[in-house]
Amino acid sequence: MGFETIRLEVEGAVATLTVDRPKALNALNSKALEELLAAVTQVHQQSGVRVLLVTGAGEKAFVAGADIAQMANYSAEEALAFSRAGHKVMAALEALPFPTIAAVNGFALGGGCELALACDLIYASEKAKFGLPEVTLAVIPGFGGTQRLARRTGLSRAKELVYTGEMIDASKAKEYHLVLEVLPVDKLLGHCREVAGKIASRGPLAVTKAKTVIAQGWDLDLAAGNELESQAFGSLFATADQKEGMQAFLEKRAAAFKGL
Repeated sequence: MGFETIRLEVEGAVATLTVDRPKALNALNSKALEELLAAVTQVHQQSGVRVLLVTGAGEKAFVAGADIAQMANYSAEEALAFSRAGHKVMAALEALPFPTIAAVNGFALGGGCELALACDLIYASEKAKFGLPEVTLAVIPGFGGTQRLARRTGLSRAKELVYTGEMIDASKAKEYHLVLEVLPVDKLLGHCREVAGKIASRGPLAVTKAKTVIAQGWDLDLAAGNELESQAFGSLFATADQKEGMQAFLEKRAAAFKGL
């Protein structure tokens, strides 16, 4: 499938999705949201992909936000439809059965911060900036920021960032538990690809189960979450990969997982 606003590349078990509107600082307009949803759907259906890496084109921005030029004259009904389109993208990203990694190389503001928040892991360059500045435009985050940010940073910090609309640098984002690591600009993608490669080398069914259990158990009480874990743990012993993994360990060799 050809795209105008994004690039999708697959190398081995790792797919890379790049928002490619550098002249607009990779801002998300309706076309970009449409293509992001199509790309995520395509990756979901593509066999062999075990990790998705998400980043932005150019040196300045991951995604600088939703496209204000497009939104400025929206009616309430049009704004609702735009918000729902953004939510569909973020939900599709979260629903992928394999892990996703955001490589935040520059500005991740508004919709860009929300795109990163929809990924499992977030790594940032030293030049990255994060924020949900919507209140400075007299609106609020519309692609999940009011919900996902608190799940990363805690409720009080999320309220502070949303209420003030202030932008924070990468080191502050790490302090707030929004970012896992801060890397030099020229090391960011290499680090993310190294993490992606490590994940891709593990038992894919086990990684998928782990992602599912963590996501579903998050809102459960501890006993219910632990039961969910036990059920998943047991089910994996019916897979060929489990047999291969444990036999390889006993034989002191690298496992050859097939996702079976």
